[in-house]
Amino acid sequence: MQSKYLLAGLTIGFILAGCSSQKGPKQRSLCSESWYEYVESRVPTGDGMGHGPDLGSMEWRSVVEFKLGLRDQNLLPDRSNDSWCTSIDQFLKAHDE
Repeated sequence: MQSKYLLAGLTIGFILAGCSSQKGPKQRSLCSESWYEYVESRVPTGDGMGHGPDLGSMEWRSVVEFKLGLRDQNLLPDRSNDSWCTSIDQFLKAHDE
């Protein structure tokens, strides 16, 4: 009888552990909606009144580059390439507050 409860307890524990693991900013999938939101929280692109480029758009990526002081320095991959997100993510990690 005790082994039945132990097995049930372990199963519930594993399920809860899997459900409770949330990804922090450093673990988000790059070029995903959640990653764009993370970058936006670090590098606001709007005007403070709800106006700004759509997250993840080429215009948004350009504004992010500008705000980080990276535009026109030929340091980043093309904005349309997913490796752009990797470069921005590395830059933000290197300049963590």
